[in-house]
Amino acid sequence: MLEAGPIQILVNNAGIHDDAIFPGMRWEQWQRVLDVSLGGFFNVTQTLLLPMLATRWGRIVTISSAAALAGNRGQTNYAAAKAGLHGASRSLALEVASRGVTVNVVAPGIIASTMSAESFDARRISELVPMKRAGTPDEVAKLVAFLASEDAAYISGQVISINGAML
Repeated sequence: MLEAGPIQILVNNAGIHDDAIFPGMRWEQWQRVLDVSLGGFFNVTQTLLLPMLATRWGRIVTISSAAALAGNRGQTNYAAAKAGLHGASRSLALEVASRGVTVNVVAPGIIASTMSAESFDARRISELVPMKRAGTPDEVAKLVAFLASEDAAYISGQVISINGAML
């Protein structure tokens, strides 16, 4: 417990990618990506959950990826790790629902960033995204802020895509 009280809102946003086609993927690549996404979720969420349960209020929002829903060439490890977060979050939502804690996942598609700029030029984004543009970090942040608010008290166990109608 912190001096000012427990942490009541948790946003799990850990993730890395170490891409390779599956037949050529090394075990270390597989394990490292799963360790960061799923291990990070476990380590942080388990540590902060009991105080939320004690106060009967909490919000857990985990950032995933559209790759968990649709797959992505060369990212079997990343898609598996992010999809694992969906199952873990849905199960945890069932466990804590009666204690006032909500658990949801946000699955962004292509979001404007340095990393996405390296992978997707404007033409490719226009081909992939029906809205013909990348999302913005601010759009993702506003969705996360809503899910962390009292206004989202009855939303739990959901995977919410924010992807310009990609899926």
